[in-house]
Amino acid sequence: MCDYENLVQTLHQFAEKSKEKPLSLGEALDSLDEAGYAFICIILVLPFLQPLPLGPITVIGGIAFATLGWQLMHGHESPVLPEQIRAIEFSENTWRILVKVCLQILGVCRKITKPRYQNLVKGKRGQKIGGFLLLAGGGLMAIPFGVLPLNNLLPGCAILFFCIGELEEDGLMYFIAFFWLIITVAYFSAFFFALFYFGEQALQFFNFL
Repeated sequence: MCDYENLVQTLHQFAEKSKEKPLSLGEALDSLDEAGYAFICIILVLPFLQPLPLGPITVIGGIAFATLGWQLMHGHESPVLPEQIRAIEFSENTWRILVKVCLQILGVCRKITKPRYQNLVKGKRGQKIGGFLLLAGGGLMAIPFGVLPLNNLLPGCAILFFCIGELEEDGLMYFIAFFWLIITVAYFSAFFFALFYFGEQALQFFNFL
């Protein structure tokens, strides 16, 4: 069974387990046997693929992705999540929504992916490149912007394409992940510039008064 089918089946199993009581991410992921970084990260990133900011959850999620990226870069075989992330509980309805979103996203992505540029994905080089993408995406997501729209979506897209690239052994998806990192940096930089510029203009206005 391919990783895609395993992923969907796993999410359905999580939804079934959560019928009796909310299932935490820690409990869910503990049930997986030596799941890879991409397999775990694609489950974690799904809630962040929305334009509305999620406040402190975005920061915690970003720290978790950055931690996983650092582990991957340094060759850790078994991903270890921070306790704050492991403690987050999802209801049956939430897990079923995640299944639906996962099917929609991966259904589209699988039409454009195939094994290519595999030297970017496999081996030690693949670990370091993938780890950097995950670390950078998580670091950008962890910046506490508060109510800034897209602050979780843009770095989340970079993480998503890293996951797809590793699951499908498609190095082109890594290039797309880099593209989303660049877009994220440009977007955040524009926000900081606008904040600085209008803040300076406001100070000059009040000083003039």
